[in-house]
Amino acid sequence: MQSSLHRVLADSIALVGKGRAGWIERPRSDASPHPPAALLGEAEPALLAMGGAVVDDGPTGVKAPDGGWGWAVLFGCFVITGFSYAFPKAVSVFFKELIHEFGIGYSDTAWISSILLAMLYGTGLGLALNFQPSLIMLNRYFNKRRPMANGLAAAGSPVFLCALSPLGQLLQDHYGWRGGFLILGGLLLNCCVCAALMRPLVAPKSSGEPEPRRPSQRLLDLSVFKDRGFLIYAVAASIMVLGLFVPPVFVVSYAKDLGVPDTKAAFLLTILGFIDIFARPTAGFITGLKKVRPYSVYLFSFAMFFNGFTDLTGSTASDYDGLVVFCIFFGISYGMVGALQFEVLMAIVGTHKFSSAIGLVLLLEAVAVLIGPPSGGKLLDATHVYKCVFLLAGAEVLTSSFVLLLGNFFCMGKRSEAARPEATASAAEELHKPPMDVRVDSQEVEHFLKAEPEKNGEVVHTPETSV
Repeated sequence: MQSSLHRVLADSIALVGKGRAGWIERPRSDASPHPPAALLGEAEPALLAMGGAVVDDGPTGVKAPDGGWGWAVLFGCFVITGFSYAFPKAVSVFFKELIHEFGIGYSDTAWISSILLAMLYGTGLGLALNFQPSLIMLNRYFNKRRPMANGLAAAGSPVFLCALSPLGQLLQDHYGWRGGFLILGGLLLNCCVCAALMRPLVAPKSSGEPEPRRPSQRLLDLSVFKDRGFLIYAVAASIMVLGLFVPPVFVVSYAKDLGVPDTKAAFLLTILGFIDIFARPTAGFITGLKKVRPYSVYLFSFAMFFNGFTDLTGSTASDYDGLVVFCIFFGISYGMVGALQFEVLMAIVGTHKFSSAIGLVLLLEAVAVLIGPPSGGKLLDATHVYKCVFLLAGAEVLTSSFVLLLGNFFCMGKRSEAARPEATASAAEELHKPPMDVRVDSQEVEHFLKAEPEKNGEVVHTPETSV
């Protein structure tokens, strides 16, 4: 009996000693929340080069579940993204009717899409009340699968564009543009249902310990402007938006100007959206690959270049078939841009600052989106040549791709090289630390012996496994 007790006590001391040696050791309060770059493997240093937060469990302190209720959040974000992005483009099918109704020019009608997108990007009102919170919630629920989740959510835009564009033309033919707007507005109310799916992640309450007081956070964290990677991204994205939305706004009017029937012209947006449906999840899946994810910023730069080059070649279209080919390639490039833009931003600033970063980026893009389509319409009113509009849009998107590529290559490359000696020194300090004291006192042994043994196969609920 005594030898059996000694054996149990010895095993207990060994287990507690291993816990003290590092199995269940908690990090010190003064320790850095991020491991040294030299210990992160091959993928993480590339993310750190763009200012990315590699270890980031979200502001709530709860690890992203990467599934579970997150799939319901993903569905809600899919629908909200679809309405938020497809509706401003789908209203372009009403432009010809509005021109005849009010006797205005293309630059005036282009303000409709521009104001809708500017409200989405800049004011935080209108469609932004749906879009931005849903995107933030999606990135709280997904971490490892975040590129795929962003790609699937972004696919909502082309799916709804495929439906809303011909539906808008059908509603205009039967009820006029006023009745069509009323019915489309009623459909937008379905976003309220999707908002009910958004549940905040809450850490499980511990029964014994009082909850730690969290420091108050600013409504808008302007410290992101100190991040060089964020500044480069914001400038490139603002230039890109100048020309990104111009082709979808004018392609239907371009086809009608060539003598294409109204229904057939509206079908161009359906083709664009159908290709976009497959491009976005595919781009998200490819970006999520282990060897590709560290270089997502370069993939995003390529997507912008591809989109701008497509605009330049699309300016040579002279018939309906040429516009169909343009819409196919534009859908591929546009889908890549849509799937990567917020994933790259998340990699740059991390989860903690993502809500502030996306608000500031969209605010800057709002100014650009107010300038882009109306300036294209003004150019069209002056020249009456659609080729000039597409050339201008392509040049703007191409410029943004070079800004992002060269800014990341030269500015961020130097920053990552400067950070390597510090990371190496930090790793060396970790390796040369004296071994932890594995001795245990009697109180720890008594606490261990009094603890109830876990049942075989029982899951221990911790903040890492509970949502």
